[in-house]
Amino acid sequence: MIQSRGMAIRVAVFCAEPAIAAPDGYFNLAPGVTLESGETWSDGAGRYRLFGVQACLRGTTFTNSMGQKQDCGEASLAVFAAFIIDTTPICAPVVKAPELTYVMCYATINNERVDLGTVLINSGYHFAALDRDGLPQYMNYAVAEQLARDNRAGLWQFPDVQHPAILLGRASREGANQ
Repeated sequence: MIQSRGMAIRVAVFCAEPAIAAPDGYFNLAPGVTLESGETWSDGAGRYRLFGVQACLRGTTFTNSMGQKQDCGEASLAVFAAFIIDTTPICAPVVKAPELTYVMCYATINNERVDLGTVLINSGYHFAALDRDGLPQYMNYAVAEQLARDNRAGLWQFPDVQHPAILLGRASREGANQ
C-alpha cells in the first residue's frame, strides 16, 4: 500500500514471508520507510540516499504516449517504491554526511543479486548522478543510463524528458548569476 503524506510517500506492505536479516554492515530497505523522492528516504533513525543515482525532479514533467503531461519525479518515486516492495533491498553505507547517509543497495531478483542503482537506471526512470564537474559519480551508472537511453526504456521513450542533472546545473548557474 502506498499512501501519500504531503511531499513524501510512506511505503507499507505486509509480507507473508519473514524478512531476511541483512549481513553485518548492511541494513534492510524494507517497506515502511518514508520516501522523500525517487532516491531518498527516511526511516525514523536517519535519512538515506542512493549513491550515484538521480531521480527525476518533482514538478518537472514529460508528455506520455497519450499526450498527457505527467510529473517526472512522481514517476521515479513510484518505480522506486515498487522495487522496494517487490525486492526488499539490502543496503550498505558508503558516505556519511551530517544529515544524510549515501548508500549502495542490492536486491534479489529471480534468485540473483543485482545492484539496485543499476536496475533503477536500466528501467529508464532514474539517471546517473553527476558530480560538481558534470562527471558521473559512478561510471557503471553512466553506462546503464546510456543503455536505457539507447533502448528508449522508461522515460527515455518520451522526447520531452529532461535529465535532472541538466536542470539542476542550469538552476545552479542561474542562482550564481543573481
